[in-house]
Amino acid sequence: MTILPSAAEAAFRTAANQRILVKDGPYGTAIQALSMNESDYRGSLTVAHDQKGNNDILNLTRPQAIAGIARAYIEAGADLLATNTFNANAISQADYGTEALVRDINLAAARILRAEADAATAEDGWPRFVAGALGPTNKTLSLSPRVEDPGYREVDFDGMKAVYREQIDALLDGGVDFILIETVFDTLNAKAAAFAAMEAEEARGVRVPVMISLTLTDMAGRNLSGQTVEAFWISVQHVRPLTIGLNCSFGATELRPHVQILAAQADALLMVYPNAGLPNAFGGYDELPDTTGRLIHEWAEAGLINVVGGCCGTTPAHIAAISRAVKDLPPRPVPGHLPALRLSGLEAAVFA
Repeated sequence: MTILPSAAEAAFRTAANQRILVKDGPYGTAIQALSMNESDYRGSLTVAHDQKGNNDILNLTRPQAIAGIARAYIEAGADLLATNTFNANAISQADYGTEALVRDINLAAARILRAEADAATAEDGWPRFVAGALGPTNKTLSLSPRVEDPGYREVDFDGMKAVYREQIDALLDGGVDFILIETVFDTLNAKAAAFAAMEAEEARGVRVPVMISLTLTDMAGRNLSGQTVEAFWISVQHVRPLTIGLNCSFGATELRPHVQILAAQADALLMVYPNAGLPNAFGGYDELPDTTGRLIHEWAEAGLINVVGGCCGTTPAHIAAISRAVKDLPPRPVPGHLPALRLSGLEAAVFA
């Protein structure tokens, strides 16, 4: 079968070749600031479980709130919007008894952001892009939840792939440009998501560009399944991601050494969106927008990034500071690499 190219991917690459692009910030932080109660989350839905904290359900029950958050990020300078669907999968929604609403949630989320992105582009002619966000779920394929039974898994690869495929199909039907596999703590989970995207691509006959973003669980630079940044890149390189990068993990200061490693290794666009510093004793984030902007400016001056945004604790003010910080600075040149045998376990092994 002939797979048709993606017009959005071509436009994104063209824009990224001209300047550093800006991604939006988190929906969780913005939703918390709205101080909603359970009835706000539930809306008119008839569901048995308490819905407070189910941010994804707000795509159905409070679409204008989600649209307002998206507009705030656009006004702050975001070129790339990611849907409010981090937990909009059957595994995560099972905690709220809303598995049957997964397709509706993702369709609504994609349509909300598509409308906001297109309206902004129509107003000023500046291209905006929409990525359908896939979170890691609360299950892991690499590790057993039972200390006494290391071979046990709560879900298998095909099951995880099917969960992601349901979400991906709905997001694509809703009009997203890309699929963003983010906050990857388990490389095998990410592979299941990427496999699902590749299956969707084949079924549709149109390229489904994938963005992949790793999260680190310790200062040594490994994810929960134990891989280093370099090993992770080699593990997913075959997917030909539109962007590869890091998100969440730490603040910009602590994340920088790992960004430098990936910037030198990856022959793909590099997208990074750190937290607003490290959390305080109460789990909040105190880093001010100007501080975040200054740190990201240093990244850009060093030629480390192609796309940059914010994760936990960042706000539209942080995204505006980031946008100002990278304005007029050149994007990272994507490195080329000579052919070599590249293998990955927990660490990378390269044989030139």
